[in-house]
This record gives sequence, structure tokens and C-alpha cells, in this order.
Amino acid sequence: MDVFNVISKRQSYRGTFTDAMVSREDLIKIVQAGLDAPSGCNAQSTSFVIVDKPTLIASIAKLLGDRVVCKTAKAMIVCVCDKKPVYGKLSFYIEDCAAAVENMLIAIAALGYSTVWLDGVIRGDVGVEIGKLLNIPAELEVRVLLPIGVAQTQTAKPAKKSFDERARFA
Repeated sequence: MDVFNVISKRQSYRGTFTDAMVSREDLIKIVQAGLDAPSGCNAQSTSFVIVDKPTLIASIAKLLGDRVVCKTAKAMIVCVCDKKPVYGKLSFYIEDCAAAVENMLIAIAALGYSTVWLDGVIRGDVGVEIGKLLNIPAELEVRVLLPIGVAQTQTAKPAKKSFDERARFA
């Protein structure tokens, strides 16, 4: 599929996933897309934990209030950030993570899967608890979680503002 077509068709999915599994081969491709993202000072501050064990997925889902998208996920990718400065006192971990996640969102869609970018819900205590479940060192931050699967239902993509409303030439 053409990259521009994938980008235009990709959307966040918060519904139930089918029983179709996500292969480890595809999970490796998805995470490699994240690893290939640019990062500030090439610090590569984002790392990933791939979760495909049903019991561990269930434990994470419970921490997230049993959201259906997490309860029925066949895999999850947990994005972990190293917040240490890389350019003087500056750290680019948020930007690095966002670039990696966007690459993975596109890869997920290109492979025929669905996901939603979960961030706010895992900030604070929930992220810390996920980190403990996954043996992530305390000095690192669990920043984004991507539950992955095959969408059970197709929903209409929400309308986007027009190009002219959001972009212009100077």
C-alpha cells in the first residue's frame, strides 16, 4: 500500500479486537519502524517492550480500567523513555517517542491491524505499575502504550479540518 494512502486511512481504534493473532514477525516489523524514527542528537532515547502473553495483557488491561481495546488486544507495545539530557540540559525524549510512535502507527495500519495511542491514561501511578509488571527500571518512564489487534468493526474516520484551515504558505 502507498504510504500516503496508509497515512490518510489510518485512524485510532478504541473498540473490540477479533481473535486474530498478531504475529511476532509483524510485531518485529512494527517495532523496527519505531526504532528507525529520528531522535534528537541521535540519542535513541525510546525503547520498547513487546507484550504478547495473554496473562500479561490482562494484567495491564486491569490497570487501565479494563478498557475493551486493551482487554481484547492480542499484543501491546509499551514505549519507554530515558529522560536524561542529551544536548546541554535539554532532553528530546517526548519528541523522540512521538516520532517512533507515529512510525509504528503507520506500520500497524499498513499491516492491516488497528491501535490507539494511549498516553494520558498511563501517566503517573498507572505507568509506574505497568513498569513494575514489565521490570522496567524506575528511572525510565512508561510513556505510550499501543494495544494492537484486528478491528472487529470498521468505523468511519472522524473528519479532519481542511488543509486551508490548518496550513498555509508564508
